[in-house]
Amino acid sequence: MQTFTPSYPVRVIGGGLAGTEAAWQLAERGIPVLLYEMRPYKQTPAHRTDRLGELVCSNSLGSDLPDRAPGVLKAELRRMGSLVMRCAVQAVVPAGSALAVDRDIFASLVTQAIEAHPRITLVREEVTHIPDSPCIIATGPLTAEALARDIMRMVGEEYLYFYDAIAPTVSADSINMDIAFRASRFRRGDDDEGDYINCPMNQEEYERFVMALREAETIELRDFEQEDPRFFEGCLPVEQIAIRGAQSLAFGPMRPVGLRDPRTDQRPYAVLQLRQDNLAGTLYSLVGFQTNLRWGEQQRVFRMVPGLEDAEFERYGMMHRNTFLNSPTHLRATLQHKERDSLFFAGQITGVEGYVGNIGTGLLAGINLANWIHHRPLWILPPTTMLGALCHYITHADPSDFQPMKANFGILPPMEARPQGKRDRMRAYAERAGRDLEAFLAQQSALPESSANNPG
Repeated sequence: MQTFTPSYPVRVIGGGLAGTEAAWQLAERGIPVLLYEMRPYKQTPAHRTDRLGELVCSNSLGSDLPDRAPGVLKAELRRMGSLVMRCAVQAVVPAGSALAVDRDIFASLVTQAIEAHPRITLVREEVTHIPDSPCIIATGPLTAEALARDIMRMVGEEYLYFYDAIAPTVSADSINMDIAFRASRFRRGDDDEGDYINCPMNQEEYERFVMALREAETIELRDFEQEDPRFFEGCLPVEQIAIRGAQSLAFGPMRPVGLRDPRTDQRPYAVLQLRQDNLAGTLYSLVGFQTNLRWGEQQRVFRMVPGLEDAEFERYGMMHRNTFLNSPTHLRATLQHKERDSLFFAGQITGVEGYVGNIGTGLLAGINLANWIHHRPLWILPPTTMLGALCHYITHADPSDFQPMKANFGILPPMEARPQGKRDRMRAYAERAGRDLEAFLAQQSALPESSANNPG
């Protein structure tokens, strides 16, 4: 059995959501950590700053309702002491029932917490090879080429990949509020003006917009990428949705359900929603409008939307190639590599999708590497918990057709007594997840400080 007593820091590679959470969990358990982040000396196609935990796509971490899958996962991470979730709460901006953050404040809080921890040393340099010492690789979907080649050499096969897209952001004062209106879908309180800005369309405006979107020029993929371009369904470029059918947007990100245009007191034919992107409320992102259109085309086409005629784009949408491991082949449910006990992976490189899933795998990888070092049993969370189900899925799915997965009730084991109503089922799943997590944590706290039963 391998054992390790840390006479020098362990390494965490990657300063994103997973890497910072993993470093924090290790440090809180007495392990000195070297956290490597190559920015600002080497940037990625998607990042803009050198801050840790920078959000490069949406500023929303998804629903925070206790009976929704993302809400269940957030509750589990809060219960297990997540640093990144604590920072998110401190940087929250209005977003209805979702947890959205001011991305600059959020990243600053994460960076400050990491830099202030006495057992974490932040190293600003690129790592080009997998370290021989115990480490966690949390380099995300934009892993630098040299390290990606070394990982590829170790796993002995090509990466899987998909394309991820980012939505554009516009300045709030450039939105025409004579046309646009504030409202959240199915608003629950009369005193709630609504956390979203809505740009309504009639049928003629919608059809003209869809036609322009279909005909707009996109940024060409590189030659080797064109052979097999794959898009992840959860972050599909808006122009790809439009190609699927004339009504695909109206039944997708532009669905008008639950909204009424105050000018007509009628439900619009379609609506483009914008969500607050920073705490000051000066920036708004186009919800569900990830895109790979050329920047000039983004201006031309999106300004066809009523209310965005004079929109000032503070950040354009873009698309980039994401890479991830075939985790069912290479990882255990503990997030350890199957052939090397002291090597862990976390974050989107494992095939989890969504910010909160990245945070969760970082938390679990950090806890498990600390447990391995301290000769304690490694955690395999109950599959009835959302994080346990997510880690079970990515390490037990069919490796021949493995695709990224986000938190959802479909990956949980069925209830023995299945409630009839959908809301009742979701509530029952959430309650079971909470009970089973509490029982698991109580069992772990009852274990002795050191154990010879370490399965690592």
